Amino acid sequence: MVQKYQSPVRVYRYPFELVMAAYEKRFPTCPMIPVFLGSDITSEFHSEDGAVDIIERRCRLNVDAPYLLKKIVNVDYVIFLQKNHLDRRQRTLRIDACNESFSSRLIIKEFCHYYVHPENVLWTCFEQSAYLEIKSFFGFEASVEKLAMKQYSANLAKGKEIIEYYVNELINQGITNIPIWTESSSSLSSIIINQNQELTTISSINDDPSLLAARRRLSSQDASNIFTSASPPKATALTTTTAAHFSALSDELETFQIDENLQDKQPVGNIDDEYIRRYVGQLDPFEESCLVQLRKWIAETHKGKLPNDSHLLRFLRARRFDIEKAKENVCHSLTWRKKNCIDRLLMDYETPEVIQRFFPGAWGGNDRDGRPIYMLRVGDIDVRGIMKAVHGEDVWIRHILYLVEEGLNKCEENTKLFGKPISSVCVILDFENFSVKHLYRPVFRVISQITDTVEANYPETLGRMFLTRCPRVIPVLWTIINTFVEERTREKFAILKTDELVEYIDEINIPDFLGGQMFFQAPSGGIIPRSLYIHEDEPDKFDAESSLFGDNAYTVVSIKEGGAHEVLIPISQKGDRLWYDFDILKSECTFTIYRIGKIKTIEHDDNDDHLRSPLSSIQKNASILHATTIYDKPLNESQTDDIIRLTQSTIYHDGDSVQETYICQQPGNYVLQWRHSTSHHTTSPFDFISGSHKTKIMYHYERQLSTRLTTDITQNGYISGEQRTTLTSS
Repeated sequence: MVQKYQSPVRVYRYPFELVMAAYEKRFPTCPMIPVFLGSDITSEFHSEDGAVDIIERRCRLNVDAPYLLKKIVNVDYVIFLQKNHLDRRQRTLRIDACNESFSSRLIIKEFCHYYVHPENVLWTCFEQSAYLEIKSFFGFEASVEKLAMKQYSANLAKGKEIIEYYVNELINQGITNIPIWTESSSSLSSIIINQNQELTTISSINDDPSLLAARRRLSSQDASNIFTSASPPKATALTTTTAAHFSALSDELETFQIDENLQDKQPVGNIDDEYIRRYVGQLDPFEESCLVQLRKWIAETHKGKLPNDSHLLRFLRARRFDIEKAKENVCHSLTWRKKNCIDRLLMDYETPEVIQRFFPGAWGGNDRDGRPIYMLRVGDIDVRGIMKAVHGEDVWIRHILYLVEEGLNKCEENTKLFGKPISSVCVILDFENFSVKHLYRPVFRVISQITDTVEANYPETLGRMFLTRCPRVIPVLWTIINTFVEERTREKFAILKTDELVEYIDEINIPDFLGGQMFFQAPSGGIIPRSLYIHEDEPDKFDAESSLFGDNAYTVVSIKEGGAHEVLIPISQKGDRLWYDFDILKSECTFTIYRIGKIKTIEHDDNDDHLRSPLSSIQKNASILHATTIYDKPLNESQTDDIIRLTQSTIYHDGDSVQETYICQQPGNYVLQWRHSTSHHTTSPFDFISGSHKTKIMYHYERQLSTRLTTDITQNGYISGEQRTTLTSS
């Protein structure tokens, strides 16, 4: 199994040169890192102008492994090869390391990167990534994997502390002025730091290209791409400073090099550790790495509005930081939000009148941990009446989702208010007046559906739930259920007396009906008049496949193997824009845009599912047009001269989300085609049952008439999301 680690960006509030001086003090050994037994320099190069230093070391590391394992492998320590590439001109340090010991049985690679902060040239950033793959290890593969991750995680947190310790040591020794390297001494810039470790003066900083380049942030590299092969690089003899030898050394160590084209690119999806502590919470190195990796993956595969970091962390916690499971859940949740227009819920939702008048629940105050509190008087709800006075069970699903979205907004507000991350809510349920009449079957169906929906799309949102003034049956039932509930979930629930709430909530935030000082601004509940009933029978059951909010702009289709789904859109004038948004819900497909001349609409037999069109007519003047199959087989430009492929066929995979705008260069009939892809398909003897050969997509598209273009059209006809916003508003 492969294990990866990606750190957040760690920021040192010191100049790069001072951090480099502190870093060098870690060698040849560092008492603050007990596992680091020592190191020997195996090759060394210094450029003639002093701008570049390349040093290779052979490092000895002690491994806190079980005695039996050490006896079997017959080693007391392991050897790692490390190569440091310090570029004073660009003000960067790249560190690459790999294991020499057991290199045929396991692969360990690490990449570290120091560079100048992109927004403050007087600060230094640090990023770290690692890669572990165990091929075979005497039958102890699982144990060695756990041991390696434990050892690595234990030393990650010490890195920043060690650098800051040596920086302070340098300052105490009076080393506060380390010059920035420049081409000539006349343009030398000095950085002076006082005894309070604060910047006091900065001499003139030269604007030559070398200093400007130092302000750019370099892209962090994935650890799996550090080496081109599994074998470690060759160690070279001690080297003197000649340009010819430097060239030969660079060729020999090419596996360590970074693509220079990446230097101007911004890293995708990384965040700094201070931001995590302030807005997400205190995480250990493994949890930080999982968050960074998930955030990066979401940013690369999905467009548009994305979950914030607190919400991503909820998915990770719910799946015990299993990144693959979290990815799957996040993808499904994003698709669900798009299908049901959840992002517009707080703006568009109107609470039904019967809920406004008779539902005794409301937000109010915060608990002692800063969580917003929602209070509900369960015993005062006329459950039969309120269920018969609404249009179906989906009304309650919508209302609860509205409350959850409100709660998340309040969490964000409290995060800013209290200066610490608040990511969950507190719920108080008052069971006074609760009786058998509340045990109504449709209510349990609704509660089950709500629970499934919230767990799938809002995991780890509930922080605490307090049950007060409960009848005797509830504690008995909870005692039985308690044994089947995980400890993490069990700790969130508590059955309390009213006078015990003050242990968790300040009295000023406890509602008056529970003996507190806060006025509870919510309906009193009570019996709902029969005149408000919409139906006397049970309400309509909720259809999980339907949209929660009525008509939905998105269309969901399945494409069988060998088939395609095509949408025909007539364009009347040059400059009209086709905007499309689609998600791959299952399997993978190839997407292409065509322009055709003569239109041939085919009527298919009902049994011909893989080519049958959902609709059979074309609406030429509508801004949102229906899908229709154009030819007997999926479109291909080789079929006739009338078919022109306008874009490259791109393969999209399960979970991918695409939103783009295409500028039509001339009038004609344009076709959006999603073709079933079999490039990575694997068969199963049960495919005929599961239908795994089908590709499932959800899409929406619009034709936007062009009156005037306010942006330049790119050569391939695409415009960015920001350009689309400008065009739409014009």
